[in-house]
Amino acid sequence: MAHIHLEDGALSPAWVLFWWAVAAALIALAIMSMKRETVSVRKLTLGAMCAAVGIAVFLVTIPVFGGVHLNLTPLIGILAGPAVGGVAALVINLFSAAVGHGGWGMIGVNTVMNITEVFLGYYAYRTLRMRLQADRFWSGLSAATLALIATAIAVVIIISIAGVQDSHLEEEETAHNLLVIAAANIVIGVVEGLVTGYVVTFIGRIRPDLLEHVERPTTAQTARPSAS
Repeated sequence: MAHIHLEDGALSPAWVLFWWAVAAALIALAIMSMKRETVSVRKLTLGAMCAAVGIAVFLVTIPVFGGVHLNLTPLIGILAGPAVGGVAALVINLFSAAVGHGGWGMIGVNTVMNITEVFLGYYAYRTLRMRLQADRFWSGLSAATLALIATAIAVVIIISIAGVQDSHLEEEETAHNLLVIAAANIVIGVVEGLVTGYVVTFIGRIRPDLLEHVERPTTAQTARPSAS
């Protein structure tokens, strides 16, 4: 999925530092949010479990389109929330880089992409469930697909602007390869959307309490008088 599998040195030092700075800022915001909300032990435990599952999923390569993998980051956002899910995204990328799944210099940009998927997955699901009254399956499918398509496009834009150092490909060849990768990621994004929809539906049936935070009505919705 939207995970840049480039080796160290592919991006210039300036771009590596830029994306590390953006990732650090997002993680700082996530930690500040966790402190304000006083995150429960149960949610922290759930976030740790999501990180463990995410690491395992990242390392399972599906032998299509030259090798792809699921992310499950939108699902992590739905289950753990944007703050805890954002920290989980950083942990996943650190462990992935440690075993050679992408270079260390890619941690910053990949963490930003995955935090974006966590954020979009959480808020898209919440909007669909609470405002549009969609069922869990379609909410999970749509939220995950939207998040993953957005970051698949973002990856193409990022690499096109930053460029790949020491690449011997012409600009036209690079653009063609990026479009092929984006198309493959979008297809897998739909597949992951289906997986997310089924998983959220299953969890909603056996452990609906795990979805309370994302399906809880807002203060405004609670205060709104019901129609007689």
